[in-house]
Amino acid sequence: MPAILGSPHSQAGRAWPILLLALAVAAGAAWWYLAPDTLPDPLRKLLPVSERANPALYKWKDANGRWNVTDVPPTDRPYETLKYAPNTNVLPPAAPAPDKP
Repeated sequence: MPAILGSPHSQAGRAWPILLLALAVAAGAAWWYLAPDTLPDPLRKLLPVSERANPALYKWKDANGRWNVTDVPPTDRPYETLKYAPNTNVLPPAAPAPDKP
């Protein structure tokens, strides 16, 4: 039986595509925000960089004068906010190998 214009069945029939499109957009946005590194390369190049793809790091000295780098800023001392490119190696340089006898 065909839906009559203005009946509740015709309105519900038009709502499903809109609801599915909204869910697809929400899922894509969640994927971009929560797991930006898993997006396909062509799509990743088109979209802006997610804040989670390049998190801030905090550099500070502890009570013994040692440098620390953490993802949470300390509450009781000054710190420096660091930003880095996610495709850059952020490990400190390795110590030279000892001379062999």
